Amino acid sequence: MANKIKSVAVYCGHEFGSNPEYVRDARKVGELLARNKITMVFGGGDVGLMGATAESALQNGGEVIGISTQHVMSKNEPLHEGINVKVVDGLSARRQEMFDLSDAFIILPGGIGTLDEMTDILTKQQVGESCKPILIMNTAKYWEFFGKLIVYMDQEGFVENMSDYNITVANTPTELIDKLLDADNLVTTCKAL
Repeated sequence: MANKIKSVAVYCGHEFGSNPEYVRDARKVGELLARNKITMVFGGGDVGLMGATAESALQNGGEVIGISTQHVMSKNEPLHEGINVKVVDGLSARRQEMFDLSDAFIILPGGIGTLDEMTDILTKQQVGESCKPILIMNTAKYWEFFGKLIVYMDQEGFVENMSDYNITVANTPTELIDKLLDADNLVTTCKAL
């Protein structure tokens, strides 16, 4: 059976973080995406976890698409060489372009930008604009506190029907990609639309 997931947006930090497991898992995710012929869509940077994931995908024969912004280009921040990087006007346009090009989303450890991107796609599910799977790579329990915050928001009546969201959490890259490849299960659990 052909894989229904052809491309994923990978959201992650432009830093490496303090735990070497973050880089190890990012590289493994890039490798596994390439081996499963899933195109990686990302922010285009050649730094941090972004760069590590893209480089690993490329080294393993994968296809990688970068989306950057005019602002990043004007600051001469390093973009990943060896891929075509599309430049858009700003962060909103970048998020939309990445959303449009992707069948699913992978969230690796990252900072405020990664959190912004994740909450954007969660909001799209909440308001019924998307049912695309979201897979969170919980390397070294990085996203544990975020998960507790969401549960607390739910308990306090600010998040409705969390079980209807199409979110999957994985603790290893292999588990993450296995769940991604099980697209039928991921899509049928989502009731956002």
